[in-house]
Amino acid sequence: MNNYLTLEDLESLEESVNEIIRQKNNSEVFSSIGQNRRVALVFLNPSLRTRLSTQIAAEQLGMKVSVIDFSRHAWPLEFELGRKMTGNRSEHIKEASMVLSKYCDIIAVRSFADLKDRVYDQKEVVLNSFKEYSEVPIINMESSTAHPLQALADAITIKEQKIDKPKVVISWSPHPRALPHAVPNSLIRMAKKLDINISITNPVGYDLDTSITEGIEINHNQKEAFKDADLIYSKNWASFSSYGKILDIKENWMIDSEKMALTNKAKFMHCLPIRRNVVATDGVLDSSSSIVAEQVENRIHAARYVLKKLISHE
Repeated sequence: MNNYLTLEDLESLEESVNEIIRQKNNSEVFSSIGQNRRVALVFLNPSLRTRLSTQIAAEQLGMKVSVIDFSRHAWPLEFELGRKMTGNRSEHIKEASMVLSKYCDIIAVRSFADLKDRVYDQKEVVLNSFKEYSEVPIINMESSTAHPLQALADAITIKEQKIDKPKVVISWSPHPRALPHAVPNSLIRMAKKLDINISITNPVGYDLDTSITEGIEINHNQKEAFKDADLIYSKNWASFSSYGKILDIKENWMIDSEKMALTNKAKFMHCLPIRRNVVATDGVLDSSSSIVAEQVENRIHAARYVLKKLISHE
């Protein structure tokens, strides 16, 4: 594996998930594989779980970690070629990637969609620029359209529930801000690869990119969609057709215990952070059906697996 930009970079997602589960309680075996190696964690957006899980995973492999917050600790980046750099962007991605490549063995990048220009976001300008100019492997810690580390952790979490052919429902939930599509996009791609019975429920106007959801059932009636579900994955996203807009907050789409009671004793999943009593109630998050903590832990195992594959050139 040369980079980890999307789930497509894994030779077999199913085999990867099985291998990660086998290795979960045996991480010390790999504690020296990253000795004398350094990973740069580059953030153009905030992070808690992604930053910590990737840092912990690297340290478990014996790697050194450099965290760079480009909003606070580095020069603003320019990504276009041929531009006369007279504005506030004082460092070009070509030089920044060269520097990081000289100092580090792997570069991990986190950069959200701006949700202003759909065509621009879908080009993955930031992630692809790092890939083009870097001399070392690149890891996607969430980009405009994908979050493959989260999707890998979610695949592990679902597998560990040991439910035969689980019915998974991705439910849009209200949020005061417009959020990107990276998490649901990668979740859907993961489910397709693992042949998981997955469906989506969201209000009219909030359908995701049809090129990703093709072949997936979309139900605009949330309560109907919840019937017989084994896992409910809650996530908000902005409109795709009216790109980046909040058409209607629709507070009645919040997930509560009454809606969870419609399911087949479903487990509740969310990538976090989550706004309590907006996206889901305290009762849902604090119940025994919530497995968000398992998702959090599996972020470490997913990141360690990816880092190990890149170090070993497997």
